[in-house]
Amino acid sequence: MTAAPLTTRAAYVERLGAAAEIRYGDLAIAGPGPTDVLVAVDATVVNPVDTFVRSGRYPTPVPLPFVVGRDLAGTVVAAGPGAPGFAAGDRVWCNSLGHDGRQGAAAERAVVPVDRLYRLPDGVPAELAVAVVHPTATAYLALFTHGRLRPGETVVVAGAAGNVGGALVVLASTAGARVIATAAAADEAYCRSLGATEVLDYRDERWPERIRALCPDGVDLYLDTYGRNDLENAVELLAHRGRVVLLAGLRTRPVLPAGSLYTRDGAVIGFVISRASTAELGAAARMINQLLAAGRLRPRGTEILSLPEAAEAHRRVEAGNLRGTRLVLAAGR
Repeated sequence: MTAAPLTTRAAYVERLGAAAEIRYGDLAIAGPGPTDVLVAVDATVVNPVDTFVRSGRYPTPVPLPFVVGRDLAGTVVAAGPGAPGFAAGDRVWCNSLGHDGRQGAAAERAVVPVDRLYRLPDGVPAELAVAVVHPTATAYLALFTHGRLRPGETVVVAGAAGNVGGALVVLASTAGARVIATAAAADEAYCRSLGATEVLDYRDERWPERIRALCPDGVDLYLDTYGRNDLENAVELLAHRGRVVLLAGLRTRPVLPAGSLYTRDGAVIGFVISRASTAELGAAARMINQLLAAGRLRPRGTEILSLPEAAEAHRRVEAGNLRGTRLVLAAGR
């Protein structure tokens, strides 16, 4: 038996395509089932992956009409009998809607499966939470689930001034790793404030030499958030059993120095958060909530728009040049 329909105002598409396909208005979607929670959305945000799903560049099953977006922070309206632990009035967040058949988050009300919903720590604004939960969960899974980071290891974060890169620096340094960041020279102070020990200018062609000088025994973990996926340099920098984790670069075709990789017992690992299990997302959420409660997570910058401006926000994310600014869509504005 299907759940009774629910009508909400939402940003949605009737077919996959350009940002201009996004409409805003009343939409009937499937209502909550017994293991779902109905959430009044306070804020959502536009991630690059949201534009990939909306455009069809990242193939995944979507119900049409399709509510865009994956992250939300809001307040519980009602919880089904199979959703223990949540009650009306609880402040919550989610970062895995809008994918694999699930409706998205850019709506005044959203239906969230209970195993994808987490409590929001007291005192944390919804606009701050939605700006950081997706990049921080990505960073957590890249470092610990796929990168197998251990305390005392050396980590290189390529693209440390971005949202995911900054979260990588915070999490790795918190875990007791030595963090070497690559970023624009103007971002050095910012990267150091997050916990980077050394910051190298990625425009300096000598950056691989400088890393070798800093790490004569090699690098334990190399994470590429730029999407350039320069494996020729990354693999040559690895220590014995070092790992390279690739988080971006959908269209790249890098050259792999296979001999250097296997003689180091090294590994190159691809990772996308959209394929994470609910158990993996839950582990990331526990760390995120600890850091949110401690005030350790903050976006590089935020700009607050209204939910009806979702199409414009998607256009701006695709155009780039936001320099880490997160476009947050506030419901009810």
